[in-house]
Formats: sequence, structure tokens, C-alpha cells
Amino acid sequence: MSVKKDSRADATLHRAAITGDVTLCRSVLDSGRVHVDCADQEGTTPLILAAANGHLACVKELIQQGADASRRRKQTGATSVFFAAQGGHVEVLRYLLRHGGRPDLVTADGATALFVASQCGHVVCVRELLQASASVHLRMKDRSTPLFLAAQNGHREVAALLTAAGADPQQARVDGATPLWIAAQMGHSRVVQHLLKAGTHVDTPRHDGATALFKAAHKGHVEVIRALLRYSPSLAILPNGESALHAAAMFGHVTAVQLLLEAGSRPELTNAEGLTPAELALQAGFDSVAATLATQ
Repeated sequence: MSVKKDSRADATLHRAAITGDVTLCRSVLDSGRVHVDCADQEGTTPLILAAANGHLACVKELIQQGADASRRRKQTGATSVFFAAQGGHVEVLRYLLRHGGRPDLVTADGATALFVASQCGHVVCVRELLQASASVHLRMKDRSTPLFLAAQNGHREVAALLTAAGADPQQARVDGATPLWIAAQMGHSRVVQHLLKAGTHVDTPRHDGATALFKAAHKGHVEVIRALLRYSPSLAILPNGESALHAAAMFGHVTAVQLLLEAGSRPELTNAEGLTPAELALQAGFDSVAATLATQ
């Protein structure tokens, strides 16, 4: 028996899914005037709307009336599972995964529910997805992994779950940036510590030749520098033509300069332009940094 198309009923069902009005949802579905997976122009179904807004009762009603948990939005390819994970709606996610939701359906840019849960730091959602056999090895179009996104956003517990599940901490983005590199750049010292303990290489450079230590020195992330120095990173001139000490000096990070000097950085090293860290500091107007370097 086909369902008669009724755009007003479709709109009502969508509104019920958005607001979580399960009584209205059931009433519209029981009227026989609407299909449970009626979609708008973007391919958004009532189940996607209910999942995105965390309305478990509506999700259950829609699933029980035959909604397809694997339906995708047209342009993005995102599913109800994806949106539940993105919103951190654990109970909704758990229900969907147990009623036909597939954890590894990819979006147009190559992401899955595990990517957005990792990116947003939704620890319990990540755990649910891993228990549902979500892959930690998939990569987006830019070659980012769930671990990369977790590291980028400072989610140490998520990073620990992913590495325990077999995620490779050396998997780099298309520009060569590893999870360690991005965590160092962003100043996430606890993630840096975890990745180093997990066996990631301390000196893996991005394609431009900059290492994690270089970026931490560049940004003045003192705790990250301390964590990296415990693993004997290179203090020499890097493939990008600078040393970490040059990076700290040119941006006036006094404490970073002191830490690098204490670790054995050589203030007489010249960069690709023939300049020492002290000369770079003077050029940038950081006289106190130049003075610190001059005493070495």
C-alpha cells in the first residue's frame, strides 16, 4: 500500500522530529498520510532530525515504524548515526547502532561518525562506536584520521581510546602533519604526552620541514616543549632552514628560549638566511630575548 503524498503532513512530521514531540510524531505516522522517511530537498529525514536533536523517544518511534537509519542527506552524505555522534547524544547513538545504524558510512568528505565524535570529544560516543566496530583506520579526503582530529582539539581521553583500538599515531594528513605535530601546534600538552608514550616519532616533520618542537617553540607552548624535550628531539637546523631556538627567538618567547638553551640548543647556529636566533630576536624587537641569547 503506497502512502499518499501530503507535503503538509511531511512538514508536520519534520517539526515533530525537531521538537521531540513523540505524540505528534506518532499521530502523523498513524494517519497514513506520510512516509516515515519523507525527506526535504536536502534529503533530511525525520529520523535524521530527531537524532541530531537528541530526541530518543522520537527516534524509537520512527525506527519502530520502519525508518531507515542508513538514509543519507543528499549533499553531505551524513546519516542519523553521524548526527547523533556529532551531538554527543549517546542514548540515541546506542539505539541507532542496535537498530540498523551503520557506523562506517562515509560523508562526502570521507568522514564517519567516529570522526565527528572524536573531533568533538564525545568520549562515550567514541566508546560506543568502537564497540560497534567503527574503523579507526579510515581517512578523510585530506587524509585526516579520527586520532588526528582528537589531537587537534585536545581530547586526550579520546586519543587514548583510539590508540588502544589500534589507531596509528604516525598517520599524517596530506600536508605531512601527524597527530603529534598538530597537538604541539595547538598547545595540547596532555595529548602530546600521550602520543609520545604511544610511540609516535618525536621529529616527524610536516612537508615544510617543521617538527612538533619547532611549532611548539614558534607558538610558545611551554608545557608542550617540556614534554617533547624528554624525548630528545632535534635541536639542530631543520629541513625548513630554522631551528626550534630560531622559532622561539623570532616570536619573543623568553621561557621557551630558556628551556631550549638548557636542553642544549646552540645559539650560534645560523638559519638559511645566515642569521642567529639573537639576530632574529633583535630584528623583531625582542631585546630581552636577544640579551638572554647573548649571555650564552
